[in-house]
Amino acid sequence: MATDLTRILRLEVPLIVQIAERKMPLSEVTALTHGSIIELPKQIEEELDVLVNNTHIGTGRAVKVGENFGVRMTTVGAITERVAALGS
Repeated sequence: MATDLTRILRLEVPLIVQIAERKMPLSEVTALTHGSIIELPKQIEEELDVLVNNTHIGTGRAVKVGENFGVRMTTVGAITERVAALGS
């Protein structure tokens, strides 16, 4: 049983950090070109949504890690919610 759990816990799952979401008319989407800027309905200081398997598991703030982006978690759902997200 313990080895099964160990194997399961080693599985890699897609984690998505969502900046924002908005709807756009198809005419605007087809007009996008290199350098286009899409304004999003979220303030720069607002927290970002963290999703696993397209299920919200918490929120965080964008941080710089070396030359990369990172997310400092500010809220994290209960472990049961996070595990449930893997099965949905």
